[in-house]
Amino acid sequence: MTQPTLQIETDSHSISETEWENLLNSPTGNFFQSPEAIAFFKASGLETFTYAVRQNNMVVAVLSGTIQKESGIKSNFTSRAIIYGGPLFLDQTDYDEHTELLRHLIQELKQKVIYIEFRNLNDYSPYHRAFVKAGYTYHPHLNFHLDCSDETSMKKRMSKSKLRQVKKSIATGATIVAAKNIDQIAVFYAILVHLYTTKVKTPLPALDLFEQLWLRDAAKFLLIQYEGEIIGGIVAPILPGKVIYEWFVCGKDGQFKNVYPSILATWAAMDYALQNNIPRFDFMGAGKPDAHYGVREFKSKFGGDLVEHGRYCYVTKPVLFEIGKKAVQLLKKTT
Repeated sequence: MTQPTLQIETDSHSISETEWENLLNSPTGNFFQSPEAIAFFKASGLETFTYAVRQNNMVVAVLSGTIQKESGIKSNFTSRAIIYGGPLFLDQTDYDEHTELLRHLIQELKQKVIYIEFRNLNDYSPYHRAFVKAGYTYHPHLNFHLDCSDETSMKKRMSKSKLRQVKKSIATGATIVAAKNIDQIAVFYAILVHLYTTKVKTPLPALDLFEQLWLRDAAKFLLIQYEGEIIGGIVAPILPGKVIYEWFVCGKDGQFKNVYPSILATWAAMDYALQNNIPRFDFMGAGKPDAHYGVREFKSKFGGDLVEHGRYCYVTKPVLFEIGKKAVQLLKKTT
């Protein structure tokens, strides 16, 4: 019996429009593996990689990601490969093809990064065996998926307190506006920087990434405006007809009476999904199930279904990985 011809390619431009469409329509389809996402990551200055499996002249699997690291000496302890969303697999892709692609990624990146992490946004349990055989470790990680196909059902599942805060914010004069210029992106980013510096305390992408997202119309920037000032907003990439994502959300919460910018920003993306026939809102993470995560409580109030699609990780440099992990833990403890 003739074995299928299998090859791994490194040029996303070799994938035809039809092949991309087939991949993105698969059960693992997600915005962050689309050609649009690859393009804006590159344009924002991040180092990117793309690997595709072609079998008998047809692309059957793709994974794309970015290499991220902090500046200066910290780069030695923070270099990481992040695959947002998880790889794209066609239904007919078999176990050997999955394993081959995942192993190839390790061989290509093991000298460049401390670890490789797949941040899954869909169910990858059918492919678990391939990840494990290739050497990856599974880590449970929660998320919320919200059905936005029906307004009545959506509001009914949302907590009464959050729905009331949305209504109060609008009644007080807060409005939802689409970003109109690059200056508004910068204002939004400044609010986001403050949030990450004071509370989140994890690395935040540079302003360039957000500017490229807006310039390329790769995501919706739904901003909250009050008394002529931008006081919050949400960055929401979209996989047309399928999913809208809460990638980054922030607001000047607690600074204005009866105005709740972070809550209104989340609602803005939910309502956008409803008005544009996008059936699912993806909250993009709710923390580890065995660890306290205050944002999980916030996200749970919007009525989504709690899911665990987890993350797969391969550590290429264990000693540096442990040093980096302890440094992050120390940073989060400092005030």
